Parts: sequence; structure tokens; C-alpha cells
Amino acid sequence: MAPKKVDLTSYSADELLAELRLRESAPNEEELSIARKSTVGSALADISSAEIAKALREAQKLIYGTDDRQDLFAVTDVAIKKSANGVASLIDISNIEDNGDGTSSIRTVKFGDAQNLCSGERFRNQPTSPFCTGFLVGEQLLATAGHCINGNTLARTRYVFGFEMKSSSAANVIIPNGDIYTGISIVSRKLEDDGVDYALVKLDRPVNGRTILPVRRTGKILNDRDVYVLGHPSGLPLKYAPNANVRDNSPAGFFVANLDTYGGNSGSPVFDQQTHLVEGILVRGDTDFVLAGECFVSNVCPTSGCQGEEVTRSTEFAQFVPDTKQGSSESSDIDARVEHLEVEIKGIREVLTRIEKKLE
Repeated sequence: MAPKKVDLTSYSADELLAELRLRESAPNEEELSIARKSTVGSALADISSAEIAKALREAQKLIYGTDDRQDLFAVTDVAIKKSANGVASLIDISNIEDNGDGTSSIRTVKFGDAQNLCSGERFRNQPTSPFCTGFLVGEQLLATAGHCINGNTLARTRYVFGFEMKSSSAANVIIPNGDIYTGISIVSRKLEDDGVDYALVKLDRPVNGRTILPVRRTGKILNDRDVYVLGHPSGLPLKYAPNANVRDNSPAGFFVANLDTYGGNSGSPVFDQQTHLVEGILVRGDTDFVLAGECFVSNVCPTSGCQGEEVTRSTEFAQFVPDTKQGSSESSDIDARVEHLEVEIKGIREVLTRIEKKLE
């Protein structure tokens, strides 16, 4: 008798994802069989991982948020481009080769090969190299995640501006040496388990021609506020990821947002979508990839599901960031603060209006 055909559309995305994770973690069929007893997986035992992965992706296309990451060359918003100008990649010194002509080459590995990605995964043919992201908060000061840098790795790490795609098929891997910096000291660093996570690095010289990004210094971002992130997901060339919002604003030292981020985004600046003020540093998130047969696919979570991406608040390290800006950086910071204040006032008015209506 032929096995009963299983309707994969009857399973939720969470159930399909749980089965793929079981297959990835179970050491053998016996352990897998035992683990399935507490899940719906027994009914999926005869279905290939590729079929389950395909059903999962279809479910995500219908229910889950889409992958909003964009290469910088495709971004037209001037304010976003200005913010991106202050974002750097963290690359190990062994992956940078001086060309002897005032430039250096970044050694890369194709994304699809590095992660053993299935066909159809976005950006799989692009190069990867950075292990984290950072951003400029002073003329000689860079912020990143605390787990990205420490006293032992400081000397081996280079902070590189300009690693991005020039077009859909060409990456900028030849970098002027003037855009490559070394860290000479860690000004401040904090790394708590499931808590605050940041580091401030003093660079070997002042940074020229790059945007010093303004950071929030007091208070906290509004609930449900729209945010975006700029960084190097999975070590890819710089990406812009919008269409996210604050999902949990209750923790003291960080907030949670449904950002499209991956490993390599650690240390990325997270911005208020309207004011372009840095609200925090991306530090933690959900599993990036799941095994689908013999290759990996992206784990896309529902807008309101999964753990969410955790962002250390800028107020946790703002005291160590100079409050002086020069030229256009100063004016843009003031403009951002004024706009943010206006938005907060508007939010307060909306809350008062709702309260008044309830009292009527």
C-alpha cells in the first residue's frame, strides 16, 4: 500500500521549522525517533527535508515578514546613504592584503560556499569576509558589540569602510588604505549574558570623510517605533534593512525588534526610521539558517514570532561618546533631535486623546 500523502500546508511554519531543527540536531535515527514523540514530526518522517523546507518557505511567504535587505547601490534615500557612510566592517588582518599602491584587497569567500546554502538563497553569489559590524560615533571612536572585540582580538582587527556592492554583480573589494583603521584601545566595554553588550574602540587616527552618527543619549525609543539597520549580515557587503519595528521595549538595557539580521550584523547600528538617530547596537537574535537536506536555508520568522533581535540601547554607552559634532554632523544631529522630540510629543498627544475618549 502506498504511504498516505501528507498535506504540508496543514502544518504551521513553527511545526515545519521544528522538524528541520530536529533533523539537524539529532545524532542518529534512533534519537530522532525519540525526539519526534513530543512533536508532530512523526507524521513528517517520510517527507524529505527539501520538501519540508519548500513548504516552510511558502508558509513564510504567506504569513511571515519578507526579507527586506537591500544593497546600498539600490538605495536612493539620501539620509540612509549618509547614515551608511558611517558604518564599517570588522575584518581579521589575515583577510586584508596590502597591494603596495595605497590600496588593499579584502580576501573573501562566496557566501553560498561559506554557508553551504541551497540554491535560491539571496546573495549566495556575493563575497563574504567581515565577522562583525561597527559604526562611527566620534572622529576617532567606533562602536560595536562587546562580543565582537576584546583585548585579545584588538590588534588583529581592522575597521574597514566601503565594503559594499557597486552593482548587482560587482563588489568593492579593493579599499583605499585611508579607509582602513586599527583599534589602539578599548575605551569602554560591557558584555552581560542576555543583557547589555557593547564596546567602544579608539581608532589609530581621526576618520576623515565619514559620517559621525548621532546617538540617543536620554530616554528611550517609542513603543512600536519603526526602525532600520545597516550592517554586514553573514559577512556580506553592506546591507540596509528597513520595515521593522520595536516589539518589546520593556527591558532596561536593550529592546527587541523584528529586524532582518544575521550573524555579522552584530555591532550594527539600529536607527529610528524617521529621525535617523542611532537607538542602539544589534547584539543578539534567532537562528539564521536551518538544514534542509544537504544544504541550508534562511530561517525567516513571523513578525510577532520567534525571539526577535535584541538591541543594546545607545543610552548604555552614550556617556563615553563625545557630545560635540563638527560641520554638517552637528546640524544633522540637531535636526534629528528636534524631529524626534516632535514625534514624541505627537505620540503623547495621541495617548491623551485615547484616554479622553475612554473617559467620555
